[in-house]
Amino acid sequence: MLLRFSVANFGSIRDEQQLSMIASALKDEPGGLIETPALRSEKILPSAVIYGANASGKSNLVRALAHMKELVRNSHRQGEPGAPIPLKPFLLDPAYATKPSVFSVEFIWNGARYAYRFEALGNEFTQESLHVWRGGPVTLLFERERQEFKFGRSLRGRNKVIEDLTRPNSLFLSAAAQNNHEELGEVESFFASVIFELGDRTRVWRVAREFREDEPLDLRATALLSALDTGIETTRVKVNKTGSLVDCLLQLGHRTAHGETVYLDMWDESAGTAQLVSDVRAIFRALDLGAAIVIDEFGSRVHTRASELILSLFASEETNPKGAQLIVTTHDTNLLNAPALRRDQVWFTEKDEAGATHLYPLTDIETRKGDNLEKGYLQGRYGAIPFAGAAADLLKTR
Repeated sequence: MLLRFSVANFGSIRDEQQLSMIASALKDEPGGLIETPALRSEKILPSAVIYGANASGKSNLVRALAHMKELVRNSHRQGEPGAPIPLKPFLLDPAYATKPSVFSVEFIWNGARYAYRFEALGNEFTQESLHVWRGGPVTLLFERERQEFKFGRSLRGRNKVIEDLTRPNSLFLSAAAQNNHEELGEVESFFASVIFELGDRTRVWRVAREFREDEPLDLRATALLSALDTGIETTRVKVNKTGSLVDCLLQLGHRTAHGETVYLDMWDESAGTAQLVSDVRAIFRALDLGAAIVIDEFGSRVHTRASELILSLFASEETNPKGAQLIVTTHDTNLLNAPALRRDQVWFTEKDEAGATHLYPLTDIETRKGDNLEKGYLQGRYGAIPFAGAAADLLKTR
């Protein structure tokens, strides 16, 4: 389970910004708050919804988390000796080209609470550290200053061997996982478990080919799509064979007025339906695994009712018994009044005059239980909107 994520010097994010999935002390409805022995008194939010104007940095925040996952999983396996680390520093201030990008995350995995952090600049990871809490004091597992490593007494394994294998442009955690370090391989598994839906319709078409003949779309997903009046009542996998090549393609079945079923390819569906199929498939996977799922532009092509229903899946112990989490960016303001959303699950992004993104929670602003949050947001009370004045004012010149 994700507890906190912070990032600095990435895309439009200049200074460190933090997203917290720790529930506040608000007296809102429980909303499926997650309890775990790894936290003494705090509870975890099952979802977070991030609002902001176009180009305010919402997508950069979730892409930063995806980028962290990519570096943890592949910096050792795919990196070349001496090659630059793929980074996206803040470009609107030349000084940040020579400052490190910083990524930090706190999470619970296999009953233990971890804190992992690293800094990267140019072609080297300048700092890296991992701490763990298992009910006693916080324990250091390892830390690194460039190529100088220190290991905690509790970290067993071939630490020195893996140290020698770790390049300056490779994370030690990545090298350890690739070299079968038992404990650190488990830690890397957390990053592997986080699911991202950040693509466009091209990704949706690719998803249509990720099914096998004997594994069509999950029946729960099909039932949900049917309940949302998409017209989809069943699915199947069409198999095309050309020589030794086998192409499996998901098709969606619609009932005709005469009671027959007609199957359509994914690209024959509306953009909203195709996106919903892709998202719902990933959402049920996250619920089954108790994993975190991150969706950019959530609900951009679908009805609010569909988005509300998905939020409610994460806000119920019955449908979310393993403590899965949903993190989304969206422009759907109707969700601000959704029954499954607490005030501490709402976040905003806004850029300052220097073009730097700032992330802040609704709980930083005085509100009351029962307030019409959508109305307040559209009136500009919480910031994070492109323009709060009259349309005619946009055309005025000085």
